[in-house]
Amino acid sequence: MPKTLTAPRSLRVLLERAVDYAGLFPPAGLGMADAVASYAAYRQDGDAAWALGRFVVPAARLDEFEREAARHLACVPPGAEPWRLSALAGPDAAADADRIARFARRFAAAGVGTVVVDAVEVKVASADDVGRAVRPLAALGLAVYAELPLGDPAAALDGLLAAVRDAGARAKVRTGGVTASAFPDAADLVRFMDACRRAGVPFKATAGLHHPLRAEYRLTYEPDAPTGTMYGFLNVFLAAALLCAGASLPEAEAILTERDPAALRFDDGGVEWRGIRLTTDALRAAREAGAVVAFGSCSFREPVDDLRALGLL
Repeated sequence: MPKTLTAPRSLRVLLERAVDYAGLFPPAGLGMADAVASYAAYRQDGDAAWALGRFVVPAARLDEFEREAARHLACVPPGAEPWRLSALAGPDAAADADRIARFARRFAAAGVGTVVVDAVEVKVASADDVGRAVRPLAALGLAVYAELPLGDPAAALDGLLAAVRDAGARAKVRTGGVTASAFPDAADLVRFMDACRRAGVPFKATAGLHHPLRAEYRLTYEPDAPTGTMYGFLNVFLAAALLCAGASLPEAEAILTERDPAALRFDDGGVEWRGIRLTTDALRAAREAGAVVAFGSCSFREPVDDLRALGLL
């Protein structure tokens, strides 16, 4: 039996169910069978299953997921927590809403409660897009994440977030990718987080968050891959929590760009960073308020193994 990893209570509160597994997407780019098998194994991982969130899958591939997951779902014991999926909608949100509804009806008709699509993600570029894309998805009663562009003037972002909020949706931000140019400016990312906080809109992040702290990393898993400066998921989550606790934008940007593992000290009562302390209760309040909900990662083991290497697990 594998040894169960222990983690400070503050770290568990900060990262509980935080890693939405996106193994189908670059740079991992696994096939459906391998991604599903990996997710099934992570659910049984006594080391780190507490940090595992949803399985991310395009709505257009739900039928494929269902076929590949059947044998794994047959092993889920009665009463166990169901597999939770986040479906990615494409340009035709209404058609994808129909796909998701049919998928849910099939499981309900079979009396199978082992899978539930309880979130959906869709790209939007304008307030008009919010109405077009979000409303048919929100009608399903799911948590809808609208992926918003960064770098626009503050007024444009505030208007987009107001439309997202009024549609009953949440926000999503892209924090990287497989090229150096895909990583947003730190000031833009902090402004996005703060705008979400002011608008009362929960958000999730995705892409480029494989590691706990900001540093130079390979941008893909190829041996000769170029390197780039990536944000860390601890940077993003702690910056959002600091803003929720009333910190200034410069303070949030400073922790977003923190590179030194020794600057962070987690214990059961909270986390301390360069003389600033966030209690575990403050971290819980930030998570419950949706200051940051989750982050999508094509790897689950990589974040966990890096936390272990830092001595945080």
